[in-house]
Amino acid sequence: QVQLVESGGGLVQPGGSLRLSCAVSGSISSIHAMGWYRQAPGKERELVAEVTTGGSTNYADSVQGRFTISRDNAKNTVYLQMNSLKPEDTAVYYCKADIGYSGSYYNRYWGQGTQVTVSS
Repeated sequence: QVQLVESGGGLVQPGGSLRLSCAVSGSISSIHAMGWYRQAPGKERELVAEVTTGGSTNYADSVQGRFTISRDNAKNTVYLQMNSLKPEDTAVYYCKADIGYSGSYYNRYWGQGTQVTVSS
């Protein structure tokens, strides 16, 4: 079974930093895109950042310049470095991995979510 285990969430003050990690384990042939989504109370789940196997990245406008996504393919792990955190970044952050099973086809898996709270 494929599992995504997240860590690194917590409570920080505005302007602070956190680094989220997500390790993928299980029966994996290949991992396509990996990324982070977040969902705040009363809001839709939204893309925060995504990185492909080839290293291409995509960021939400609201986090551009503050967050950095990276991945270690050897460890099947994706990271999200979050700097200059703002109260509006408060949300549950979910790791996602698109894991291939045949050619370009893939199944999407989600982590359990980790709470990030930015408050003074």
